[in-house]
Amino acid sequence: MTRMPHRLATRRRVLSSMTSVFLASVVLGAGGAATTAQAASGELVVLNWLAGSEAEMMKNLEAAFAKKYPEITVREIPLTWSGDARGAIRTTLLGGEKVDIVINTWPSFRKELVDAGLLRPLDDVWAAKGWDEKLSESWKTLGSIDGTFYGLSYNYGDRSGLWYRPDTLKKAGIENPPKDWAEFLASFGKLKAAGVTPYVVPAKFWAHAEVFETLLIRTAGVEVSRKLASHEIKWTDEAVKGALRKWREMLEADCCADVSTMLGTDWDNAADIVLKNGTGGYFLLGMWINSRAVADYKITPETDYSLLQFPPLGLGHDNGASVDAKEFVAVTTGENPEAADLFLDFALSAEGANVIAAAGLATPSKAVDTSLYSPIIAKSNEAVTKSDVVFVLGDMLPGDLADEYRVQLQK
Repeated sequence: MTRMPHRLATRRRVLSSMTSVFLASVVLGAGGAATTAQAASGELVVLNWLAGSEAEMMKNLEAAFAKKYPEITVREIPLTWSGDARGAIRTTLLGGEKVDIVINTWPSFRKELVDAGLLRPLDDVWAAKGWDEKLSESWKTLGSIDGTFYGLSYNYGDRSGLWYRPDTLKKAGIENPPKDWAEFLASFGKLKAAGVTPYVVPAKFWAHAEVFETLLIRTAGVEVSRKLASHEIKWTDEAVKGALRKWREMLEADCCADVSTMLGTDWDNAADIVLKNGTGGYFLLGMWINSRAVADYKITPETDYSLLQFPPLGLGHDNGASVDAKEFVAVTTGENPEAADLFLDFALSAEGANVIAAAGLATPSKAVDTSLYSPIIAKSNEAVTKSDVVFVLGDMLPGDLADEYRVQLQK
């Protein structure tokens, strides 16, 4: 990992330059379409790379919006991708596709699109729609680049929680989930003896980074994660080594499957192994797993499965948590900005927020009916509220560097 920034510097400059030139040409080729106010009718185009239960939730949200605004037709451009959706999004936009809304989850990618002139500022829309009543100022800050607001968060989640099945732990003689690091490591042997892989690593593309990122936060603090993302500290820093040493403690405690299997397991495979099949003990991933468990596995939260915050290490940073957020960004090439603004506003309304909550996901909207939240979401929200949080490290890195980071972490 020590060669990452040096080896990628030139490549990143070239990619950034190419992206800016080509995306800017797409904007210029659109003429006045990006700034022409149109009536709230016609077609709204959404670029959607979500999968599984999250994709189903988005279709439900779009259907509810179309029912409220029948004069607007929603057209999705679904993307197929592997590893990281940013490449597919770039390809679609570079290909000249005119899109009103893109779903985004990477703060660094938002900046890339802003630098390329692809995103429409939403400060005026925030004021006109009165979003202060529905979102806290902190969400506006998180969605801003250099003080200008671009990204409207509609969903957020805890990324430092371990998913598990209580019956799987009990099968191994573990009555209660581990309360600290020592108990966590000690549980591996009991699970292995019961024929269960203690920790399932979704390491095929990107999700193996989840444990490292939480360990970095818990060993060195959230500010170190921010500094690493902004290149204020090196990848050879002692804080990085400290997190990897904790990873080694897990491996030495026989946490995982054989490396050939471990590196070939994708995030959905890991979810199946732990929550559906019960042949894995724990795995760490975002809150979309909750909607997958309910919608796809048809299992009951806090009865059939549960969520455990990553066990305390006792190093002074156990209140740290990694979080993610999904957001809508408005594209300048879009031909229906008024419909796009209506859709963003609808996502924050009680009606839209409740569609999100009913799907087993958390929304930052103050208009949501919190009684719709499952016990898992309520538990997660409480943990995040009490935590010192930072965005997922991989999401804060530029796309090409994030890919290299995950490859090096696999090695």
